[in-house]
Amino acid sequence: MSLKQTIETEYKSALKAKDKTKISTYRLILSSIKDLDISNRSGPDKKETDDEDIKKLLKKMVKQRAESIDIYKKNNRSDLLEVEQNEYNILTGFLPKQLSEEETKKICEAIISKLGASSIKDMGKVMGELKKIHADEIDFSKAGPLIKELLNN
Repeated sequence: MSLKQTIETEYKSALKAKDKTKISTYRLILSSIKDLDISNRSGPDKKETDDEDIKKLLKKMVKQRAESIDIYKKNNRSDLLEVEQNEYNILTGFLPKQLSEEETKKICEAIISKLGASSIKDMGKVMGELKKIHADEIDFSKAGPLIKELLNN
């Protein structure tokens, strides 16, 4: 079953359960997927929307929620924080499990030694290799500073 079908199934279940939080989040996801479908069908590069496109979209939505959560925490807006946190939890449920910071660091160290990277100039090579092998498992917003730190030491 494709990711889109899984989301639609979850949406139907939420409708039956009358779970307002999930219903609104799934509607948000499905409308974003529909927008993505439309943009993929128009223009010079016509293609079908696949699971990879949907994963990219979900990652973008997760990132937006994470930024909002940080802002709401700083401004003590617990009412808005709860809504964003619920959406964040639902969205991350459709993405592959992200590796912990410790596991990410081990992988980064392994790739740096494998490539023989020694200075900050090699960061692009390391990031490229990391994206090739662990694209879905690593949060690159955290991996970037980690690689910089490792290369500077």
